[in-house]
Amino acid sequence: MQLLYRGHPTLITMGVKDRPQCYFDVELNREPVGRIVFQLFSDVCPKTSKNFLCLCTGEKGTGKITGKNLCYKGSTFHRVVKNFMVQGGDFTEGNGRGGESIYGGYFEEWSFAK
Repeated sequence: MQLLYRGHPTLITMGVKDRPQCYFDVELNREPVGRIVFQLFSDVCPKTSKNFLCLCTGEKGTGKITGKNLCYKGSTFHRVVKNFMVQGGDFTEGNGRGGESIYGGYFEEWSFAK
């Protein structure tokens, strides 16, 4: 079983404070199974939101560190917990230990806003 993100995410603007949203169209064994919609808290974590959105669109090209495309398209979910959550986003290793930001590596931005 492999969950794979194949679709091209689209940016839509709606919701609280017009926060940007984007989505993944998800496939399981090459069959569409649904859509995951993300609302980005760009007013709270602007760098993190920009990084995620750019990795969704692939607009930043190739990574400086890994030489891989900076894009979630075609990547897999490396962890699936039924009726709870999925984890993915590791487009370099595919196992949760890789990845790269649009900034060339790790970056500081944490918010534990209530």
